[in-house]
Amino acid sequence: MEKAHAFSQAETAQDRSHNARWGIAAGFLATLVGIGLARFAYTPLLPAIIDAGWFDASKAAYLGAANLAGYLIGALTGRVMADKSSTAFTLRAMMLLASVAFLACAFPISYLWFFAWRLLSGISGGALMVLAAPAVLAHVSPAKRGLAGGLIFMGVGVGIAASGTLVPLLLQQGLKQTWLGLGLICLVFTALAWKGWPTHEAAPANATHHPRQSKNTTLRALYAEYALNAAGWVPHMIFLVAFVAHGLNKGLETGAQYWVLFGIGATLGPLLAGVLADRVGFGLALRLSFILEGVCVCIPALGLGTPWLMASSVVVGAFVTGTVPLVLGRVHELLVHHPAQQAAAWRTATVGFALFQAVAAYGFSYLFTYSGSNYALLFVIGTGAIALALLIDIVAARSPVETAR
Repeated sequence: MEKAHAFSQAETAQDRSHNARWGIAAGFLATLVGIGLARFAYTPLLPAIIDAGWFDASKAAYLGAANLAGYLIGALTGRVMADKSSTAFTLRAMMLLASVAFLACAFPISYLWFFAWRLLSGISGGALMVLAAPAVLAHVSPAKRGLAGGLIFMGVGVGIAASGTLVPLLLQQGLKQTWLGLGLICLVFTALAWKGWPTHEAAPANATHHPRQSKNTTLRALYAEYALNAAGWVPHMIFLVAFVAHGLNKGLETGAQYWVLFGIGATLGPLLAGVLADRVGFGLALRLSFILEGVCVCIPALGLGTPWLMASSVVVGAFVTGTVPLVLGRVHELLVHHPAQQAAAWRTATVGFALFQAVAAYGFSYLFTYSGSNYALLFVIGTGAIALALLIDIVAARSPVETAR
């Protein structure tokens, strides 16, 4: 009987490990489809949309903003959708929605039609961000969550890198064919992830559930830090290519090469950040990231030359995606005794991130025009936002931690 029981336990552990691996793969594909491609593939598509006469430059820019607005809506409503059905059903539906949105955008029936599908694409990305990783990481042992989270969010970086290489190749066949091709690729990824999602909620062991939100000063500070980081990255995310091409007069081709470097960093960032967090803890890893990325965001404003600018592109790209698993892991650390609050806390952090990123994108664009195309000013302000995040983190660490009553 004892041997049979031991065998049963080993078999259960083996099944959990197998399910966790499939879940991580599904999470990777979800971030690849919902954010890596659904958001970032639009950047290299934008000139083609204008050149083909589908929409003028102004309308095409607002179509890009529609995805950001949808992302915020998805982050706010993702948990509600999951509660009305199930997390697995919602994840499958959102990946399917992102895929269908690509197919629908192959037919520019009207501006309203295109805007609606770009909005829905953003909603799918926001919902996938708040639901996918928590659903999977709940089934991963705490000692391996840094690596697992890194692998999941690596999908964003792969999507960024793919958008810089795959889209130009598809555009050789035509703009309509490019949208259709991206849609079919996303449908394949959706099918591969279909059965990888956990079908039941994992209850963490030795944890106390509290119905009320923890009054944790450090947690509230984390929300602010993550939102400020979103603002700090905007100069690189929006203006890096233009800064190289026009600000440094090196041309669009050279500017695109720096975007590829940014994508390489974004691909490797989550994995490296996750490994670091497993070694030193999420809190220290996050603080180190603030220091390094703050320095690298400022580099373009200092005019230090090509090697430094290349390093800046790679490192900032790495933290655009690498900070995500660090913040998620930090949420789990701060609420380790309140697991029922972890999903809500991650949703709050994601909403703040989405809101600040959207506001910063419009704010930096206005400032860029108002300042007479002053690129250096944008990078300095971005550095200031990250420095403020670091300061908040240091102050919060010195404050007494309040716990839920």
